[in-house]
Amino acid sequence: MGVVGRPHGVRGLVHLHSYAADPAALPSYGPLVDERGRQFRMRWHSEGVAELFEMADGKRLRVPDRTAAEKLVNTRLYIERASLPPPDADEFYLSDLQGLQVMTVDGRDLGPVTGVHDHGGGVYLEIGTLLLPFTKACVPGVDVAGGRITVALPAEVVVAEDRAEASRDTAA
Repeated sequence: MGVVGRPHGVRGLVHLHSYAADPAALPSYGPLVDERGRQFRMRWHSEGVAELFEMADGKRLRVPDRTAAEKLVNTRLYIERASLPPPDADEFYLSDLQGLQVMTVDGRDLGPVTGVHDHGGGVYLEIGTLLLPFTKACVPGVDVAGGRITVALPAEVVVAEDRAEASRDTAA
């Protein structure tokens, strides 16, 4: 839901990048959790600048100073899935795609989605060793309830079965 950025001043405030649709609502989602399992609460101090509190033994421990804030830079903050609003019809969370079975439009089974990645240039799906852009042209159908994704492979994509077939054709 967010990433801690550089410190702001000397009193423990941090720049916080929120991925929430409404950044102002981030504190209302409940405790934020980092990859180590630490829980944080936060409140906005000004636009993009937040005060963080680490939760320990039921107590809020404010990030006290710049040095402590520097140690949190690049900390990714998550929320429990139950805290998220349910997606609308024909919508889903990207994490919902993980593990769905992938079929081509002509019925070939490519296996499950093994990863969903977004490094800023657009989302792509990892299906075994295949990386496929998550665009309407390449992924015309997503059925989360049915556990299935339909893909239209671009002409330049060659999957393992196609490679074996191509090498037999060139050997003949």
